[in-house]
Amino acid sequence: MKVYAVNGSPRKNWNTAMLLEHALSGAASQGAETELIHLYDLTFKGCTSCFACKLKEGKSYGKCAMKDGLTPALEKLATADAFILGSPIYFGTVTGEMRSFMERLLFQYLAYTRPPSSLFTRNIPTAFIYTMNVSEEIMKENQYPIHIGMNENYLARIFGQAETLCSYETLQFEDYDKVVFNYFDPEERRQRRRDVFPEDCRKASELGARLARSARG
Repeated sequence: MKVYAVNGSPRKNWNTAMLLEHALSGAASQGAETELIHLYDLTFKGCTSCFACKLKEGKSYGKCAMKDGLTPALEKLATADAFILGSPIYFGTVTGEMRSFMERLLFQYLAYTRPPSSLFTRNIPTAFIYTMNVSEEIMKENQYPIHIGMNENYLARIFGQAETLCSYETLQFEDYDKVVFNYFDPEERRQRRRDVFPEDCRKASELGARLARSARG
């Protein structure tokens, strides 16, 4: 059983990556082999609308025809038993790299049928982990749930199952004294890092274990 996590953050050792690592640790506790893929290590573009994945009897039908740094990652996810995507929220949505990745991941499996159907041949559990600077209340006020809900819907439509975990008011900087910043009290954010973020990590670990158990059947 193989479980992958895809990090859409430019940071390899900060909030999003840490939560993904805990999720993979949870999956490993259920016997899964795990791997963390960092999108910012790869050179790739989003979907170019070549439609090779839609051509009747085409050699790339149901598979992205582009060949670049993302290709090996897409090939791995095609054989995954479960996977978890992770991204910080930038201006109300996922990072550009994560969005480009999602275009390539999802569109290859989307069949233009009525109703739309999936060319992915199995149902596998998936999840999305988000980190963000704002509180849950501000997140809702700014309509983030619309975007988050759409992503969960797309994953469920293509792969069969999806769930979401959000981590709010995350620590942005190791040293707030070095940046121009008075949006909130840095000490309150440091305290939340000590008191709340460990609980988010625990939830991520439980999520990974839950996905692995579901994949195992």
